[in-house]
Amino acid sequence: MTTHLNNETSHSTLSLPEPALVSELFTLRDYLRWVSSEFYLAGLHYGHGTESPWDEAVALCLGALHLPWNVDPAVLDARLLPVERERIIRLARERVTTRRPLPYLLGEAFFAGFPFSVDERVLIPRSPIAELIEDGFAAWFPEEPPARVLDLCTGSGCIGIATALVLPTCDVALADISQDALAVARENITRHDVGDRVRAVESDVFNGLEGQRFDLIVSNPPYVDERDLATMPAEFRHEPALALGSGRDGLDIVRRILREARQHLTDEGWLIVEVGNSDRHVEAAFPEVSFMWLEFERGGQGVFALSAAELDAHAASFA
Repeated sequence: MTTHLNNETSHSTLSLPEPALVSELFTLRDYLRWVSSEFYLAGLHYGHGTESPWDEAVALCLGALHLPWNVDPAVLDARLLPVERERIIRLARERVTTRRPLPYLLGEAFFAGFPFSVDERVLIPRSPIAELIEDGFAAWFPEEPPARVLDLCTGSGCIGIATALVLPTCDVALADISQDALAVARENITRHDVGDRVRAVESDVFNGLEGQRFDLIVSNPPYVDERDLATMPAEFRHEPALALGSGRDGLDIVRRILREARQHLTDEGWLIVEVGNSDRHVEAAFPEVSFMWLEFERGGQGVFALSAAELDAHAASFA
């Protein structure tokens, strides 16, 4: 018996008139399946909170409908209002045609379990440092939490604000050179009602924090090297270049942090910095320094920790 396979190539239906789609797709389950298929066909890049077409479709549909991640599965078969269906269709089309990351389309990203307002003025939160925050930085402060924390190169303020929410006794400074980023950070301070303990400060690395010392400095600074910056997928080109690239090897800002952090740390303080896949450049630049590279349950790489004492011991290397 000869089997005749259907060789018809799958084609996107995004170009169909909106009324045609709305008249055929009714439930949340319908839209999850349709959006996932379209994202698969489009060959999108997933690196801003999701890892697959299906995950991205779930995030888009739930976000468009203002539903939580842990929504009762019974809603999958609930029929959507026409206006809700139209919004999902518009978001899916924009995601495919513009390659804008989904959190920018929704205006929101989750970090360490908390929602943050985001737009093209700031990076989309995705740092593995979230795991350290959720644990209250207990590995470095086992007896009592840090009293004063600096989130350096803060962007949306997600690291510092999430820290303040998890550790309700600490005071937090959010520092960034970008006034645009600080405006978003201040929106998130207001959103989470932490203005009594969290402040946003304009600062070029530490120039703007003179005389201030902290028990913990956490930073997710620009660290992408020239090669990686030139070859990044289209989605990343919607993020502010100022927050991504940092010189030929990606370490221009990191070198300043290593050189200047000690004078802003208490004697028992800690510095935690994310450098992503520029970790190889850090090792090459400072071969004599034994960096503590952290491991994460949910994945991620290139985050090191150094104590104030270690910064003292290697001051000559960092000078």
